[in-house]
Amino acid sequence: MEVVIVPDAKAGGELIAESIASLWRRKPDALLGVATGSTPIPIYDALTAKVAAGDVDVSRARVCQLDEYVGLPAGHPESYRATVIRQVVEPLGLGAGSFIGPDGSAEDVQAACEAYDLALASAGGVDLQILGIGTDGHIGFNEPCSSLASRTRIKTLTEQTRVDNARFFDNDIDQVPHHVITQGIGTILEARHLVLLATGEGKAEAVAQTVEGPVAAVVPASALQLHQHATVVVDEAAASKLKLAPYFRHTFANKPVWQGL
Repeated sequence: MEVVIVPDAKAGGELIAESIASLWRRKPDALLGVATGSTPIPIYDALTAKVAAGDVDVSRARVCQLDEYVGLPAGHPESYRATVIRQVVEPLGLGAGSFIGPDGSAEDVQAACEAYDLALASAGGVDLQILGIGTDGHIGFNEPCSSLASRTRIKTLTEQTRVDNARFFDNDIDQVPHHVITQGIGTILEARHLVLLATGEGKAEAVAQTVEGPVAAVVPASALQLHQHATVVVDEAAASKLKLAPYFRHTFANKPVWQGL
């Protein structure tokens, strides 16, 4: 696992955006896995700026979702599909056919989960998956003690998560779904490159457990240690509990430029 310490969220976003742009230059139809939430927004902002400047051609680029609410009607503005369209697809100017996501409004949710895993495989697999991390070490909606071999499946949201997300639903928790579809940890690990961005002191303990702790289901993100190409990008605050921070700084400072992330 490579750990890159950056000054702030903006620098992290620009670094990751350049890695994505480089991927699309090498492989124009590469499939990018995107996450929602506030953490990855600097990535999407930097990527949008590169597209606007003509630094990368995204005419054949593809994106796919990490997770989705269950039970919201198709087109609901707070569905993760709608969020990804607002934050990624439309700003980058991607076509409608460039987007792959699970069907959270399906009558048979289990079948929708299985269909999504098959859709990712049929698309050739995810080339680069962006991840965030929860304060408890979760990735996607794989909460602590999720199976490290899990596939795309339905998960029940904790009450705290529903309280946190109520701000997107007019502060009405009754509007927040109880369930989500999420890529499982086993599904996530099939991506060719995993890039986790963490910012803020609140993520410092989870980052330390992920990077320097044992691989354990109680810290789902620690499964990234098993991946052949996993990159963890953290700002100074999120890196504050890393014992090996000096080593990580040294290795990245002396990394050949041609290697990229």
